[in-house]
Amino acid sequence: MKHLYTLFAFVFIGHIGYSQANIALTNPEAESVLMGNYNPLDYQASTVFDDPHEIAAELTDRINADSLYQYLKKMSEFETRNTGSDTVSDTRGIGAARRWAHQKFQQFSAQNEGRLITSYLQFNRVICGLDLHRNIVAVLPGRDTIDPGNSKPGIVIIEGHLDSRCDTPCDTNCLAEGMEDNGSGSALVLELARVMSKYTYDRTIVFMLTIGEEQGLYGADAMADYVKANNIPVAAVLNNDVIGGIICGETSSAPSCPGLNDIDSTQVRIFSSGTFSSRNKQLARYVKLQYEEELKQHVKVPQQITLMTAEDRQGRGGDHIPFRAQGYAAIRFTSANEHGDASNGANYEDRQHTSEDILGVDTDNDGQIDSFFVDFNYLARNAAINANAATMIAQNVCSDIGLVVEQINWKQVRVNIGGDWCPGPPYRIAIRTETNDFDTLIYTEEQETIIEVTPGFMHFISTCRVNEDGIESLFSGEQFIDIVGVEDEPTQDRGIQLLQNRPNPFDEATAIAFLVHEMPAVNVATIRITDVQGRVVDQLKHPIQMGMNEMVYTHGYGKVGTYYYSLLIGDQVADTKKMVFVAN
Repeated sequence: MKHLYTLFAFVFIGHIGYSQANIALTNPEAESVLMGNYNPLDYQASTVFDDPHEIAAELTDRINADSLYQYLKKMSEFETRNTGSDTVSDTRGIGAARRWAHQKFQQFSAQNEGRLITSYLQFNRVICGLDLHRNIVAVLPGRDTIDPGNSKPGIVIIEGHLDSRCDTPCDTNCLAEGMEDNGSGSALVLELARVMSKYTYDRTIVFMLTIGEEQGLYGADAMADYVKANNIPVAAVLNNDVIGGIICGETSSAPSCPGLNDIDSTQVRIFSSGTFSSRNKQLARYVKLQYEEELKQHVKVPQQITLMTAEDRQGRGGDHIPFRAQGYAAIRFTSANEHGDASNGANYEDRQHTSEDILGVDTDNDGQIDSFFVDFNYLARNAAINANAATMIAQNVCSDIGLVVEQINWKQVRVNIGGDWCPGPPYRIAIRTETNDFDTLIYTEEQETIIEVTPGFMHFISTCRVNEDGIESLFSGEQFIDIVGVEDEPTQDRGIQLLQNRPNPFDEATAIAFLVHEMPAVNVATIRITDVQGRVVDQLKHPIQMGMNEMVYTHGYGKVGTYYYSLLIGDQVADTKKMVFVAN
């Protein structure tokens, strides 16, 4: 059994850190906008539509399932979009595909008063025998550029990878239509460029199709390097990968679907790195909150948004990771069900990373596809979730705030909110305990607020500012407080405290944490995991630091039972707690 774990901090993983060379936007106008060096009036719509609530109200009607079908049908006609495939042909390969996508962005711009600036992000790196590669981007300029005395408003990036593959990463001869992986995400990005370029936002929004994802996240890595090197602030990155299928395969990378041919058309998963005070998890929570409060009332078929504990499926990765590695808030949207784990072994019969990842099949032999593997209505619903989240983030509500939390008595804490740039209340205070989701949200006009809490729980508290339109900023980092009961000893006298894992019970991954009030003589702790017979299942090492120490433990999908985890400081067991594995 293979176990992966991720430290709660913004850690780097193996394939990040490759340096791209000669990274540049081919359109200087796009670069000027990203740098904040432009006049917003040059891109102002003749009729300004900027009310975020009204935008949310019409998104589901404007995002068109048939448009998504048409994009996918066209992408399938290129036969392969492998990063190393033909760049000269007008009908086959990655060159034809990226030129078509660039033309679609230009078409959408022409339909919206030229407000989308199209460009390639070009970079050099040897991938599958080619050394020059291009992401395709469309930039929608925001009306806020540079605020004197403050930083430039961060851009919002909506991305999906355009490239496709079969079993072998650089097989450019196989049929690799890649409809679920990742024609679906590419179609979503294209449709949002079409729909959202009608509206006016404070922040600049970038719609991006990357290449080289299947060989090592290279296209996203190039863009992450580019914005970092040019000091372009990034507010959020919304990555969409395998986002349109609803049918479960026989295999699927944990955590995923129950089994062969299970159907789930009403759930989408959001993966993100970190646990306590992770800006990525805070972004995921924000997306879910905005769906529940802004978009859900307007949809015909509600979607369940599931916030996953892990950064990605077990042993897998996506284009949000290079941005997270550079310190930007980044998340991944993925469908609830995937058709395969891309293992491609001798008995592998699923579609992902094969020539069978196609749009659908003709079951009655009339020459027309009548049974589809991508659900266009499901994809449209996921597109609306993205668009709604980007709409709210792009309001550029000041988020430069923090908070101090202290316990007053056994059932109350005091929250003091402050910040250097934000102009003041109102605020929302978010509280969570046992899960990745916010448990409670409190609206307040005061910078100092007393809130009721439940003793015996670790509480994680954060805050955001609310603007005059009732739109929240992104949430601050979290502060934690262990609420002790009347007869409990004070937290600061506990030395090192092992906390209950969260969530518990859990399915495929859980956060294990210990709280350090006083540094021990050793600087590395061990979390030892055992079964009910006392057999060691796994051991995780973690450097010890003052305050919260937290890691994500992934045991794999579908295992059930009771296990124990112990905190070892040196050779001494400091504490042991029980955790429960459950299967969905």
